[in-house]
Amino acid sequence: MLLGPHVAESPYSHILMSPAPCSHILMSLCLHVTVSPYLYVSMSTFSCPTASMPLSHPLSHFGRTEVIDNCLNPDFLHKFVLDYCFEERKNLRFDLYDVDSKTPDLSKHDFLGQAFCTLGEIVGSAVPPFGILGKKCGTIILLAEELGNCRDVATLQFCANKLDKKDFFGKSDPFMVFYRSNEDGTAIKVEVYDWDRDGSHDFIGEFTTSYRELAQGQSHLNVYEVVNPRKKMKKKKYLNSGTVTLLSFTVEAEHTFLDYIRGGTQLNFTVAIDFTASNGNPSQPTSLHYLSPFQLNAYSLALRAVGDIIQDYDSDKMFPALGFGAKVPPDGHVSHEFPLNGDASNPACHGIAGVLEAYQRSLRRVQLYGPTNFAPVVNHVARSAATVLDGSQYFVLLIITDGVISDMAQTKEAIVNAAKLPMSIIIVGVGQAEFDAMVELDGDDIRISSRGKVAERDIVQFVPFRDYMSGGPGAGLSMAGLAREVLAEIPDQLLSYMKARGIKPPPIPPMFPETPPP
Repeated sequence: MLLGPHVAESPYSHILMSPAPCSHILMSLCLHVTVSPYLYVSMSTFSCPTASMPLSHPLSHFGRTEVIDNCLNPDFLHKFVLDYCFEERKNLRFDLYDVDSKTPDLSKHDFLGQAFCTLGEIVGSAVPPFGILGKKCGTIILLAEELGNCRDVATLQFCANKLDKKDFFGKSDPFMVFYRSNEDGTAIKVEVYDWDRDGSHDFIGEFTTSYRELAQGQSHLNVYEVVNPRKKMKKKKYLNSGTVTLLSFTVEAEHTFLDYIRGGTQLNFTVAIDFTASNGNPSQPTSLHYLSPFQLNAYSLALRAVGDIIQDYDSDKMFPALGFGAKVPPDGHVSHEFPLNGDASNPACHGIAGVLEAYQRSLRRVQLYGPTNFAPVVNHVARSAATVLDGSQYFVLLIITDGVISDMAQTKEAIVNAAKLPMSIIIVGVGQAEFDAMVELDGDDIRISSRGKVAERDIVQFVPFRDYMSGGPGAGLSMAGLAREVLAEIPDQLLSYMKARGIKPPPIPPMFPETPPP
């Protein structure tokens, strides 16, 4: 089925039967607030304002709940609606007050405490997070739910019979264009064309139907005469230009990224850092690995930009961190898969801060060498991903590199094999090298292949770090912009894996866990 151009003068507009993948997933969330004090506090009423602004912007007042009188465990009815985007960090602060009068001026009321979190933490927690408000103020329970909208996707199969022949040689090459009525949204007009290579498609005819009729599936009601109005006016004996018959009609709910995250799917984040000699001597300020006491280097900045967002979706906050392209102790052999923390049996570091600390320690104990091989770290993560195929975990590998890849053939084969697994790969190129090979790995224009085998999915996103330096190197970095670009494709890539494997999101855990004991 092919969609045609919109006709401006028609009272119908296009029905988008299969929307193109979106690189920027924006959803509206409804935030529910409950305060559950488990240490007694003497108070009569509550008011709970909240503030929400993206990272690097000052917090601004967003709204407040209603006041609940004489209650130590208020479950506020007022809900806050916020826009959610996976690749953006949104900081929140919740302030709790004991309200003593009707004045809206919060400075006139008793401030009890506050809690800080990100919207990603609320969404990514299997159990709603408990933010401590104060020494004796108990906890705050924050619950997010996606605002309801229609997510049903209809799949239709048609066949046609005795359509007018439009080609001098051979039969017609028919396709259909669907339009929806702009007046009531229920009527559907279908135009049938004969496809021509030069774009001057020949009109065969049209018919009208409705969603209600189509939903009845295959029946005598869904056999349509294709009529060409001009022919009908000119020829008295004209009946039709063929018929179109509906063979099947199915409707399925289209699951969202949030359905899986809120159902418990965890994002497992692994970092792989380039330790090849082309980065320069780490002791020199010109090196990409130079550890300045005043600012983070490019590797650290890229790691922070991505890690600070993705860590909200990993419950244990333990991140495997690997290095490649260096001579490692004790024997000085070249390794393309060494643990930054020195523990080959468990290369995981606690939090992004732990990864940064292990990276800095590694710079002092290994010798930068080469070449630049990606395949070992890709295969390392792929082995882990291959053990969890049920949708409960999705693996994200971040590779930060400065140079031209040395094992292109092996890396392409590793990526093609990994495309079958619950896995995505992010490559951030630092420095001023040419990254033509990385663009090929990205696969946005041409899907990557190896030995005649094409990757099932596009799982690679490449971003040059220098594109997000404002005013040139050293002048400043748009960390929010880098994070948006780097992480933009992860939700669609996760959904593509789940859909290809027929994995539905698990039921969302109960909204209200048991209140913690005193």
